[in-house]
Amino acid sequence: MLQQLFACVVIVDIDQDEGEIIALIGPSGCGKSTILNIAAGFEKPDEGSSLFDGELVAGPSSKRSVVFQSAVLFPWLTVKQNVAYGLKLKKLSRHVQDEKCAKYIGLVGLKGFEHYYPHQLSGGMQQRVSIARVLVMEPKMLLMDEPFAALDAQTRLSMQQLLLSISMQLNPSILFITHDVEEALMLADRIYVMSRLPGRIKHEISVPFPKPRSISLLGNSLFSEVKHKILQLLFDYGNP
Repeated sequence: MLQQLFACVVIVDIDQDEGEIIALIGPSGCGKSTILNIAAGFEKPDEGSSLFDGELVAGPSSKRSVVFQSAVLFPWLTVKQNVAYGLKLKKLSRHVQDEKCAKYIGLVGLKGFEHYYPHQLSGGMQQRVSIARVLVMEPKMLLMDEPFAALDAQTRLSMQQLLLSISMQLNPSILFITHDVEEALMLADRIYVMSRLPGRIKHEISVPFPKPRSISLLGNSLFSEVKHKILQLLFDYGNP
């Protein structure tokens, strides 16, 4: 469970349950990435605290893994070598490394691409490698900072379905930052709508659609209604 209560450029109180996907959405510069960085242990709040599983977040941890907007891969390493990098630092046996890499490379749909280099992959495939690299460490929480923002629409939908599948199979808690209302509705169990600076959580929305979810949801009338509501909130909270 992630609990955050702090004040800096943002003032928030987030209580997240195990296996839950929470989406943060709000105007640019409202502090969404600051929240994620504090949850990851990259930054410290000026006031208050961030707790994970009841323990103070004092720095980065393999229990909380981050997926960034750009795939941060070592260009001189293959897919398998990139995925195995963290396992080598833990000094696991070669057999265990091979087993874990095979499992998570397969899970993200890259079986057969183990020996490819990043420059040989599309943007979506590179991001799949990034996801496999954090999953192989078996974190309890994924912190995702607009991970699909740079992808084309078709690839983004595919990656959203992949993340929903990962969520159902592995049950990690996920804190997902996005500017895309449809993406938030497709993925999240709850959506927090933030205001402009000083960033505050102004509205919490429980997403009313059961899982698993598919792209057919985009044509649902209730989906359109909730989307319009969130867009109106963003407009209201994003203006002075």
